[in-house]
Amino acid sequence: MNRHLHIICFSVPWPVDYGGAFDLFYKLPALKALGVHIHLHCFDYGRSRQPVLEQYCASVQYYERLMGHTSIRNRLPYIVSSRRNEILLQNLLQDDYPILMEGIHCTWLLNDDRFRNRKCFVRLHNVEYKYYRELSSHTPLSFKKLYYLVENRLLRAYEKRIARKAVFFAVTEQDADTYRNEMGCTNISYLPVFLPAWEVSRPEGIGSYCLYHGDLSIDANEKAAIWLLTQVFNKIPVPFIIAGKHPSRQLASFINKYPHAQLMPNPPDEQMQELISGAQVHVLPSYTATGIKLKLLNVLFHGRHCIVSPATAEGSGLEAACHIAATANAYRELVAQLYHMPFTEEEIILRKQLLTGRFDHARNAEVLVKKIWS
Repeated sequence: MNRHLHIICFSVPWPVDYGGAFDLFYKLPALKALGVHIHLHCFDYGRSRQPVLEQYCASVQYYERLMGHTSIRNRLPYIVSSRRNEILLQNLLQDDYPILMEGIHCTWLLNDDRFRNRKCFVRLHNVEYKYYRELSSHTPLSFKKLYYLVENRLLRAYEKRIARKAVFFAVTEQDADTYRNEMGCTNISYLPVFLPAWEVSRPEGIGSYCLYHGDLSIDANEKAAIWLLTQVFNKIPVPFIIAGKHPSRQLASFINKYPHAQLMPNPPDEQMQELISGAQVHVLPSYTATGIKLKLLNVLFHGRHCIVSPATAEGSGLEAACHIAATANAYRELVAQLYHMPFTEEEIILRKQLLTGRFDHARNAEVLVKKIWS
């Protein structure tokens, strides 16, 4: 049986240089291994064409994302309206293959009667309205904050409007429950994110520093880093590294006030993995409780002790592998407790039990294929 599948990506899924790209990209080789002929459609707004995608796809096409005021439409979230593209729709109408839309971003076609009888599937990467609500609450008063607030309002109505128009796959059980209970979605299931062929490893010895890492250009991540500096590591003089993409001058200025803290801007992937495996304690506060945190998964596969806020692990099923702290004082106490504590074989066994079966990309691809072609 020849199985053909259209996949619409909200961005170009290569290189895998941020958390959201993992599920987009690693789904492709997993599906190809099962004989699926993938017809990939990407919105390119700065990442450019990537020949590597042709190794896994029968065809790859790129589309321009409409940016700025020209893409604003009444009642449509910007992330959706900026990806309306008639050329894409015409390409999809050339056959009757199933369509997998990556993210709410790519669901414009669900509003088009030409696709009313098409087999359509949506991969949720977040409950988007909640994600934008959290972004707004941690962004200073500005045009960006206003944008997040408006997008939050539009997304809540839009997500509810399309919740019965496709089959949905959520990255956490919590997101699936939100769609069932708030959106009235009757056809949604949990499907873990697709990852590289990671194996749970135990770094040798005891690490020599604490680490926070993430995309530092995101306001909420910068806020978390500054909070750690000013509320946690201001009273604990242990080596503390903050690593990630595009840190601001404000963050660099804060770090300069603490002689035991160090900023590692824009580390290459290999260096970032070395930082993760070399840390004794990972500190991962988060302000958003939707979706799955790829940096948490990376740490649980490759790092030692991990301290998280409730929002970081909530709904992930991985809470047992984390030390959870809700206050600065709790973080300080756990850092002091764990900084000289060996990472044990029992903790490795627990992580293997929680991670290995859940994030088996071959098995999860089989689940996806059966759902699409059942």
